[in-house]
Amino acid sequence: MSTPVKKVPIHLQSAQNRLLIRYGKIVNEDGTTDDDIYIEDGVIKHIGKNLIIPGGTRVIDARGKYVMPGGIDPHTHFEFQFMGTCTADNYYQGTKAAVAGGTTFVVNFAIPDVGQSVLDAYYDARQRADPKVCCDYSLHMGVTSWSNKVEKDMEILTAEHGINSFKMFMTYSLMLNDEEIYSVFEKCKKLGALPMVHCENGLIIKKNAEKLLAQGITGPEGHELSRPEEVEAEAVNRACVIANQVDTPLYIVHVMSKSAGLALDAARKKSSKKVFGETLAAGVACDGSHCSHECFDHAAGYILSPPLRPDTTTPKTLMNFLAQDILQTTGSDHCTFTKSQKEMGKDDFRKIPNGVNGVEERMSVIWEKGVHSGIIDPNRFVAITSTNAAKIFNLYPRKGCIAVGSDADIVIWNPNATKVISAKTHNIAIELNVFEGMECHGVPEYVIVNGRVIVDDGHLKAVEGHGRYIETPVYAPYVYDVANADKIKPIRVEHIEDEISTQKKHFYVENTNMFPTPTLPESAVSTPGCKGARPEGQRNIQDSTFSISEELDLERKSCIRVKNPPGGKSSGFW
Repeated sequence: MSTPVKKVPIHLQSAQNRLLIRYGKIVNEDGTTDDDIYIEDGVIKHIGKNLIIPGGTRVIDARGKYVMPGGIDPHTHFEFQFMGTCTADNYYQGTKAAVAGGTTFVVNFAIPDVGQSVLDAYYDARQRADPKVCCDYSLHMGVTSWSNKVEKDMEILTAEHGINSFKMFMTYSLMLNDEEIYSVFEKCKKLGALPMVHCENGLIIKKNAEKLLAQGITGPEGHELSRPEEVEAEAVNRACVIANQVDTPLYIVHVMSKSAGLALDAARKKSSKKVFGETLAAGVACDGSHCSHECFDHAAGYILSPPLRPDTTTPKTLMNFLAQDILQTTGSDHCTFTKSQKEMGKDDFRKIPNGVNGVEERMSVIWEKGVHSGIIDPNRFVAITSTNAAKIFNLYPRKGCIAVGSDADIVIWNPNATKVISAKTHNIAIELNVFEGMECHGVPEYVIVNGRVIVDDGHLKAVEGHGRYIETPVYAPYVYDVANADKIKPIRVEHIEDEISTQKKHFYVENTNMFPTPTLPESAVSTPGCKGARPEGQRNIQDSTFSISEELDLERKSCIRVKNPPGGKSSGFW
């Protein structure tokens, strides 16, 4: 006999979703204010002083603390099949760790397996992620080959599923050649999407590795020797040259060396800042000395690509690049493997699975190396850990800021609290932590995801499946000039229903409750619509009936002025 479901009265349900944050300092990228925040049903409803709130509202006293947008990690690899194995952290474990560290949104990479189409890689990622994620997420799609089929898949993904970024590799077996990269860049430009590149010269790395192995160098130290920083810098320059020929924006993932950063800086100056750069938490906190450790397990645990550099001044230089806006975002490149998985390369450094942790530690590490050290202020911290990523991937101002109408993804940050990072206490599935023993001044005391308190006074209460897939519309105003984007007609995806029926039938038949049948845009607009599959219960911010003009007076206005919402200007919510 089944247990009857207890129905909760509507007024009590609303009360459970009401939250007031008082007496904190609200930190956005462009300013700091002393205001209170009222949240209801997962959305920020009011910002100001002496707010009138309903009874039954929970109140959090944030006195002496910073109230900031939740972190956005634009670079994670959960459930990634790579180098003959699969990453140790799945979508639940990975997003649980993210929230524990103050990150409330991740953009995971969906890379096609061998023989898998880009479209099927998307469906596979959605099917794996949606039941597990503890916070909202989006996807970057990997392009590991080039054909008419890939081109059509890109059209469908941008028009129907809210994908606006495509990643290419210049190394590994996943690499494309320059001609193929040029073609993908052209397609991204036509779609209003953002191309992303892992920059290393794969052919040089291959020859260097063969030479080192012939000399008897088989251990982890051979990894960086085979791919020195000039090999990274050359690839950064080459990717930027190709982007300049196509006249498209470009996002360089995980910049890990001084020379690569300088190459990107030169390209930004030449292209009017249409090139964007990311570095990693590991990049600003660790150096390559670990990779020469006498213990294989220790050394192998620090192997990633591009590698940590032996120059011990590189981490501080990368932090300075973030301060100077040479680099705009910080990711984790969270791509974890256990000791036994790393031991696949015990006799050949080429076979050590590449990747380290960082999704849980990123916010505290950047605060420690940036704010606590005096290199950046809290506003720049918000920019490089949240807002810039939200703008680049067209999530702003829904994500990446504390403003009326934004999602209630918030971290209440205690700058006076400390923690020591350790593998004994982290929330991921591997035995080693690359930040082991690092003391961080500044920790998330409360983390709020979609209006729900997930980290409560330091206690993690992750909820599997609480997160949602969030579409990322094309033609991000921060990336594409809005005036020019308005002149570009949205691409028409022909025969899309045929593509859906032939390529996705097996997926939708097995998952009819997870994904409603996609629909075409109702009308042609200046930016392509993204009305594809939306899981049940996901709120569409564009359909909200909440009115800023009705709910917000001049005395309570947010310190953020919303100018360009995702997808361009609108007469609706924005």
